[in-house]
Amino acid sequence: MHDSVPAYGLWSLVIINSAVFIIFAFSFFKPQTKRDWRSFGAFSAFLVALFTEMYGFPLTIYLLSGWLQSRYPNVDWFSHDAGHLLEELFGWRANPHFGPFHILSFIFIGGGFVLISAGWKVLYEAQSRRALATTGIYGYVRHPQYVGFVLVMFGFLLQWPTLLTLAMFPILVFMYVRLARIEERETLAEFGPEYERYMREVPAFIPRLSTLASGPRQDAAGRH
Repeated sequence: MHDSVPAYGLWSLVIINSAVFIIFAFSFFKPQTKRDWRSFGAFSAFLVALFTEMYGFPLTIYLLSGWLQSRYPNVDWFSHDAGHLLEELFGWRANPHFGPFHILSFIFIGGGFVLISAGWKVLYEAQSRRALATTGIYGYVRHPQYVGFVLVMFGFLLQWPTLLTLAMFPILVFMYVRLARIEERETLAEFGPEYERYMREVPAFIPRLSTLASGPRQDAAGRH
């Protein structure tokens, strides 16, 4: 059975989906500094590249079509559902939108946006007092918003992996780590021993299991 609706070349959907998710992320992140705009711009570029392949032109499928067709001859690789590569490669033959990778992707994407939003709220309140952020998500990790961006991108990779976004992902992760280190040097220069203590108590990106179980220390202090 063939669907008469085209799977690709839907450039209006590329524009609409890119705009919706970029505006959605903007409402959570609210970039202010040049560094904020740089990190947000890189994230936006990732989304545009993703939706271009999802609805515009399937570059990854095109480049891998020979290998994919030889290994999986019964799959119409230029159908939209086949773009969910992980579901297809691991044999999920039902609707890919209900597949395990797709569902898991929503967990990562949703969790990432929650981290970005929670981080911004605490950071904004702290900056208005010209103080370190000392509550909430900053008691678990020092850079929750960067972690949030990485989780969102990883979620989209699970849902719709492409060669371009797979190449961009480690570069963007490296960029966020580098930006985090620059911020830490600046914060150390401003807050000194207070931030040094916080760095010893709270990990940069991955929370400790003991903290997840018992909750953060109430006197923890940190920054975006």
